[in-house]
Formats: sequence, C-alpha cells, structure tokens
Amino acid sequence: MQRAMMSDDDHRAEHRPGEPRESAFFGRRKGKALRKGQAERLEVDLPKLSLDLTAPVSAPLSELFPAMPTEVRLEIGFGGGEHLIHRAIERPDVGFIGVEPFINGMTKALGHIAAEGITNVRLSGEDGVRVLDWLPDASLDRVLLLYPDPWPKKRHWKRRFVGPDTVARFARVLKDNGEFWFASDIDTYVDWTLRYVRANPAFVWTASGPDDWRQPWEGWPSTRYEAKARREGRGSAYLTFRRLPRER
Repeated sequence: MQRAMMSDDDHRAEHRPGEPRESAFFGRRKGKALRKGQAERLEVDLPKLSLDLTAPVSAPLSELFPAMPTEVRLEIGFGGGEHLIHRAIERPDVGFIGVEPFINGMTKALGHIAAEGITNVRLSGEDGVRVLDWLPDASLDRVLLLYPDPWPKKRHWKRRFVGPDTVARFARVLKDNGEFWFASDIDTYVDWTLRYVRANPAFVWTASGPDDWRQPWEGWPSTRYEAKARREGRGSAYLTFRRLPRER
C-alpha cells in the first residue's frame, strides 16, 4: 500500500524494465514531523522487530518469530499497516514480514502492533528489492504488493515496482505453489503487471473468470487507498499468481 511520492525534477538514475536494479523506492522517506510517542516507537520498538539485512538470514524463516509459524508471508509497501495488522491478528499461526520505507507509515504500524500485542510480525524500513535479495530461495508462502505507487505518467512507468527483475525475485523466494498477490485501482498498472508476471514461466495467473480478479480475497479489509479509488469512481483488480513447482 505504498504510495511513494517524488517530484518530476528528481534526477535519480532511472531503472528501465529488463535491467537489474538494486533499489526500487523513489518516494519520500518521511512526511510530517513525528510526535514524541511516534519517535520513541521508532527508537525503542522498531529495533526489536526489524530485520538485520547485514546478518545471515535465518533458515527456515519461521525462526524469526517466537511461535515458529507454519507459513511466512511478505508484504511490500504496507503503508499504514491496515492490511498487515488485520492479517496478523486474523492468522496468529502465520509469520508476516512487512516492508515500508516511509517512516510515518512505519510508526503507525508500530503503534498498532504495540496496542494489539502482536508477536507474529517482523519489519523492515529498507527498499523492498534489498529485502527480496536477502531472503533465501523458496522461503515464502506468499508475496503481496497492494496498491503500490502506480506512477501514472507514462514516462514514469519504469519506476513501478513490478518489472521482469522483481518478478524473477518473487519466483526465487516463493515456495513451490506459493502465491504473488497484487491489487491496484490503476488499469495501466494492472495490465502492466499481467504482462510482466505472465511473461515469467515460473508463474500462472489463477483467474478462470472475471469475478476471480474483480472480487477481493477472502477476509479482505478495505483500505484508505481503496476507499479513495471508490470515491473517484475507480474499481480495483485483485490478481493472484501461483508459483509453479520447480523442475527436480
């Protein structure tokens, strides 16, 4: 649910679809000033939950969590954490890794985690590409990219998170029959994602009819981005791709 923002005159080196990249985040790291309690959560709570990308990763990933969950899922760009927190409460038997470089979104999620006493979430404020590259092969049951920044201007499409390189990363970290979930209210980004994921032979789109992508997933909590899309007259697409079994 990451809605990154960057002015048109930002001259950062651009990524082109098909080229390898080491980062994919073009937005601001921080918005309005944090209140004292929010700053304290970042200083005290985040280090306890944050992934250390400089250290070797735990194998299996369930060892990152005290209760040794039966599944581990990754949500990239969780915004304020509405979906992440909802699912963590709904499924205490699942471990959730949430990635959000925007500090104000991270503080919101930390507040909910503390208030609800949630123990099955780990966090990272790093770029999603860095987290994907740190994860072991075939270690995740699900990857989610929900309402990412659509970069609607055509000249900015190359900044979109989905591309051949990131789809290849999803294929590497997902277990056999694991899933990649994508949601957006921007038609061009939905088409873009279908194009690039279906071009990767490791994935198959699971839809068999329109309701399979027009209707949200079971237990789906509406988000503020989704509500904004509805107010502006846009529907959403909910795409599910399955990681095909690897050849043995």
